[in-house]
Amino acid sequence: MVQTPAKSLTLEEFLKLPETKPASEYFNGQITQKPMPQGKHSTVQRDLTLAIEVGLKPKRIARAYPELRCTFGGRSTVPDVAVFSWDRLPRDENGEIANSFQISPDWTIEILSPDQSPTRVIKNILHCLEHGTQLGWLIDPYEKIVFVYHADRPTQFFDVAEQQIPVPDFANEFRLTVGELFGWLLD
Repeated sequence: MVQTPAKSLTLEEFLKLPETKPASEYFNGQITQKPMPQGKHSTVQRDLTLAIEVGLKPKRIARAYPELRCTFGGRSTVPDVAVFSWDRLPRDENGEIANSFQISPDWTIEILSPDQSPTRVIKNILHCLEHGTQLGWLIDPYEKIVFVYHADRPTQFFDVAEQQIPVPDFANEFRLTVGELFGWLLD
């Protein structure tokens, strides 16, 4: 749902507004509220975030964050899962994880909801790729397909259970097949 204010807001003005539930995103003066996640979306998001964390966090390779606001390149978006390599994690003056992430994720993951515009989600993924993100996934839990967007080559799709889904180079220890991903919907 697009919410256009009476006057166009700047990014700085948007960031001062109270957070909404579900989250709102900002681009070019427009505020768009993400749809409320439903069962399939929430299941895939929870299990994927956990799997990435279990696979990559113990070795200090990367961290995965669900619904984390990322503000960069004139946009403020909230990917369903944002993955940051360990050495790019924003930190505060105490060395702790920062509250504000003003950089693009290394790997952005979006999970399509029934009432969500695929075009808007794809535009967010492409924006991330233009600003340093290595890889983007668009997961459609209804069609059981994963589109993989690369910064340096054509988009691929994966819809066969045995297919392993590509991950960014830094995450090459993390393995996931299409069947495993969508199998979480049966658990």
